[in-house]
Amino acid sequence: MRPLEIEVFSCRSDNYGVLVHDPETGLTASIDAPEEQPILDAAARRGWKLTHIFTTHHHTDHVEANLALKEKFGLEIIGPVNEAVAIPGLDRTVGDGDEFLFGDHPVRVFETPGHTAGHICFHFPDDKILFSADTLFALGCGRLFERPAADMWHSLQKLAVLPDETAIYFGHEYTLSNAKFALSIDPDNERLKARAAEIEAKREKGEFTIPTMMGLEKETNPFLRAADPAIRRNLVMEGKTNEEVFAEIRKRKDNF
Repeated sequence: MRPLEIEVFSCRSDNYGVLVHDPETGLTASIDAPEEQPILDAAARRGWKLTHIFTTHHHTDHVEANLALKEKFGLEIIGPVNEAVAIPGLDRTVGDGDEFLFGDHPVRVFETPGHTAGHICFHFPDDKILFSADTLFALGCGRLFERPAADMWHSLQKLAVLPDETAIYFGHEYTLSNAKFALSIDPDNERLKARAAEIEAKREKGEFTIPTMMGLEKETNPFLRAADPAIRRNLVMEGKTNEEVFAEIRKRKDNF
């Protein structure tokens, strides 16, 4: 089986667009549909025809181009069962633990409520790829709009058990601000300090910070590390639960 091909590009002000292409079957999926023209340009650049949209959640900056792309290509839109009424053009619903094939590539669905009530992530286990949208970012996680912090903490724990070599494609370029915040509550983490310097250099050159790797996130992303003793000491929360520590980290990031 030939590996999937991935094209990453900018959309809107800070969204990432991602196309996933199976060279054996010609299938091409857009991960969400934040903006029509950049998606069309990316597909044309690679000579790919869109066949699917994999929708992660209902926010406008992730579904805005659904109907326009469906009209152009007659593609299939697959999205979260718990947000079905809010997803334009939705053809097929999927929920937690569901699996389907993209060509010969298995896709597994994780339901990750927190940012929205029905947010899902798409995992390609054989390819070691996760499309996490607005649940897990490089050095961050999504704001909590529709579900409480404890729910997001448990959603992130579902993802954190994936292999360290899993490549994570996320929804927005927030990485530099996330790094600065991470250092504010985990200032003695040498791996984090080195990573923050690398990120700053990349962004100064206008380079993308996507994808990240699960192993790297587990070492440096404070939103995955509520149990870490150093972070707990810095927050003066040694006796608190992981959910409480996570909630405090998310609150601090909201006000950072």
